[in-house]
Amino acid sequence: MKKILSLGVFLAAWTAGFACTNFLVGKDASADGSTIISYAADSYSFYGYLHFSPAADHLTGSMREVINWDNGKPLCSIPEVAHTYNVVGNTNEHQLTVGETTWGGLEQLWDTVGIDYGSLIYIALERCKTAREAIMLVTSLVREYGYASEGETFSFGDPNEIWMMDLIGKGPGEKGAVWVAVRIPDDCIAAHANQARIQGVPAPTKAAAKLAKKTGYVDMGNIIYSADVISFARKKGLFSGKDDEFSFQKVYNPFDFSGLLACEARVWSFYRHFSTDMDKYLPYVTGQTFLATGGKDAGEAMPLYIKPNHKVSVQEIKDCMRDQYEGTPLDITKGTASGPWHSKLRYGSLKYELDSVAYWYQRPTATQQTAWSFVSQMRGYESAKAGGIFWFGVDDAATNLYVPMFSRITEVPECFRKGNGDLYTYSPTSAWWTYNLVANKAYEKYERILPEIRVVQQTWEEKFNAQVLGIDAEVAMMDKDKMAKFLTSYSCNQAQESTAAWKDLYIYLITKYIDGQERKTENGQFLRNAFGNPEMPNRPAYPETFLRTIAPETLHE
Repeated sequence: MKKILSLGVFLAAWTAGFACTNFLVGKDASADGSTIISYAADSYSFYGYLHFSPAADHLTGSMREVINWDNGKPLCSIPEVAHTYNVVGNTNEHQLTVGETTWGGLEQLWDTVGIDYGSLIYIALERCKTAREAIMLVTSLVREYGYASEGETFSFGDPNEIWMMDLIGKGPGEKGAVWVAVRIPDDCIAAHANQARIQGVPAPTKAAAKLAKKTGYVDMGNIIYSADVISFARKKGLFSGKDDEFSFQKVYNPFDFSGLLACEARVWSFYRHFSTDMDKYLPYVTGQTFLATGGKDAGEAMPLYIKPNHKVSVQEIKDCMRDQYEGTPLDITKGTASGPWHSKLRYGSLKYELDSVAYWYQRPTATQQTAWSFVSQMRGYESAKAGGIFWFGVDDAATNLYVPMFSRITEVPECFRKGNGDLYTYSPTSAWWTYNLVANKAYEKYERILPEIRVVQQTWEEKFNAQVLGIDAEVAMMDKDKMAKFLTSYSCNQAQESTAAWKDLYIYLITKYIDGQERKTENGQFLRNAFGNPEMPNRPAYPETFLRTIAPETLHE
């Protein structure tokens, strides 16, 4: 890996705040026939809580204030609609789910006027029932009010369809955006991670071109794009080739080293779980082809989507959200930087410079700065009486727990509630703070503590997976209100109980591993001698590989 990380002559700045990951699964690619979208909100400035907006009726003439999701700045106000839907996290009562990853793109196309990407997500969830409807709403709002964010990839899903959309604004003084949305085939999976991924667009049919003059977009069925996505690039001097040579990614978010190693590599690692044909892309995702060509060519791009070699379960997607590149040359838990106990934690930013050379750490899907993440299971099949399941977790996915929050709940549990603590305010009843205590204890001696957490994690998630199988039958004969009350009670209770269990886990870990010791246990119980006193603790030495690293600096006989 040293060669990969030491070549930095073509690197561009990359902000850790723009660091989310989305995995997408079509209904015929999933094990149970559901569609699936996962998302991690990875920003050091985000606090982990579960967004909630109850269904509501609004008076004619009411306005909805738009507040920038990232920084809280008021942006504008737009007319409210007569009725808004119940929204739990990033899904709603109709099981519409929206995710995103930010990639920035060309700076001259950024703007601060209009509606930001985060507000677009929640407005769509409040007003739309399907993925296509959400795409149309988001792009129409941007066209009318402007786009106050940088380049973005959105995931839109409902129980029948999964879509990916790349979008970027037009810069100061020009409203609207250029964008391309692609429906992921039902039997395929896809992913995006802070890098535009959609390439070319098909030429419009005569009928589509005629309609585009009225609507502003070209609808080709399974691909929809802004009518000026190519002409705008020509006008700005960004593209001069033939239309069939156009690539959204190459024009609006051209690859640099960080876009490959820090972003595309996460997509690659996800695909590796479901395909044996991905290692050929290793020179591409590590940026080696890019550097070898002087930054002119990144090599063969990975496909936008692939057909998995087996049906994908929801649990597998949870596990993929915990990916740290294990078993690959990019494994973040290996190497000198991981320390004696092979921690994934790295200090500072992803990039550092030493002697005029730029170096880069790997950036896995599971990362310490995650505020919250989810796996949304959109269940459109007949037996899914309870509706969608929004599997929600806070903090680092490697050490978190995905708790089932049904999309029809009408209340958020206290541990996930907004206002229950924040980044600067510790709350003993906050799940985010509780899970952070466990994770940060694990980082101290990762190789030894993480397996203990994984046992507890697996026990709880197996319990959840078994429980939700019976809930559909249990609610089948309930009316809507009774069902909502039952599901709310179940979800809230599981969240509270599991958070309490994680607090107990933290107490156990700090007791066992205090002061660098390892106090003796058996079946999770601390051992005492025949007289009731604690057994003498173990004092494990550094692993031999680390001892050899520090030996030259250590006094010896």
